[in-house]
Amino acid sequence: MGSRPYVVVDTGGISGDRAGVDALMEQQVRRAIGEADLVLFMLDARDGLTAGDQIIAEGLRPTGKPMLVVVNKTDGLNYDAVAGEFHALGLGEPAPIAAAHGRGVAGLVERVYELLPERDDDADEPTQPGVQIAVVGRPNVGKSTLINRLLGEERVVAFDQPGTTRDSIFIPFVSGDRRYTLIDTAGVRRRARISEAIEKFSVIKTLQAIEQANVVMLVLDAQQGISEQDAGLAGHVVDSGRALVVVINKWDGLSGDERDRIKSEMQRRLPFLDFADWRFVSALHGSGVGHLLDAVDAAYAAATIDLKTPQLTRILEDAVSEHQPPLVQGRRIKLRYAHQGGKNPPIIVVHGNQTAQVPAAYQRYLMNRYRSVLHLRGTPLRIEFRTGENPFAGKRNALTERQRKKRGRMLRFVKKK
Repeated sequence: MGSRPYVVVDTGGISGDRAGVDALMEQQVRRAIGEADLVLFMLDARDGLTAGDQIIAEGLRPTGKPMLVVVNKTDGLNYDAVAGEFHALGLGEPAPIAAAHGRGVAGLVERVYELLPERDDDADEPTQPGVQIAVVGRPNVGKSTLINRLLGEERVVAFDQPGTTRDSIFIPFVSGDRRYTLIDTAGVRRRARISEAIEKFSVIKTLQAIEQANVVMLVLDAQQGISEQDAGLAGHVVDSGRALVVVINKWDGLSGDERDRIKSEMQRRLPFLDFADWRFVSALHGSGVGHLLDAVDAAYAAATIDLKTPQLTRILEDAVSEHQPPLVQGRRIKLRYAHQGGKNPPIIVVHGNQTAQVPAAYQRYLMNRYRSVLHLRGTPLRIEFRTGENPFAGKRNALTERQRKKRGRMLRFVKKK
């Protein structure tokens, strides 16, 4: 909204509680204030000026940040009658709005523009999101802690309680010369355990983040083992076609026997993730986290690879020569050539005849062959089969004069018999 780009940071509420998740939330609010060019101090017109509002105002004054008092929920009220107590804060003329109905928001944006500092033209240009990485998993497996470790700062609230993250949070950052966007998502529980409407919304936002991402980091808890929910979420990622890096968190502190047991369980319960890169880390202590972006870059490169038709056809011919497709009703399936049909995930289109009859086992054989030769690691691969139409199907050749006479002689001979 408006003629200049800007970023609005929605912060958590400040309750004044110095313990638990509220204390961590207040730390995030103060960090956002420190990075902001302008602070909007939101107040409730129906509640009036409270002692908590005055305490927050006292904390905002020493920051020296430009500030604008916004009084919300003024619909149906005589603003002049209630504005006096908000002037008592001494923070300037309050801006009355009714956010639910959009009243006063346009005027608020105009006042915001007046207070925002001028920026260079280059700074106003929107930056590219880069590689988008969705961090998904069950509640309390360490997703937010992992993101903070990757960023090198306490950017999101990480608390030892399921449900801390409710909405998907997009965090752009730069590592080396590459741009990334981390997406911190809400934990996904089994459907039977989801009762609150807000949690259902959180799950929907997580699934949407998977569809939007280029690479998905599936975070598993090594100390809790692999659950049915982990397998279901992994299956959704594979069905969506996203590149995948499996991160086994809380790996530190486990004995050698426990690690062998967990690896065996993963191979048994998640065999369909054999294409993914598995990384064993400790987000809390940072061990193994430093190479995660290398795995992300490799998975993204494999998912967006350019494949040439001669190369794909040559691999197909070599695979067929070593292992012929089976017979179907006495006829051999013929696979003639292949080309690329899409990216992220890579799609290989194979043309031939009777391709609808290619068995699943032979499809897996071709998929593994392409994955091995092309060194595709970290991305699912899809193969589509297409059968060319017979241009002479349903058509009869026109007979020449000689053929018609020969046909007539043959019919007369058959009648005499």
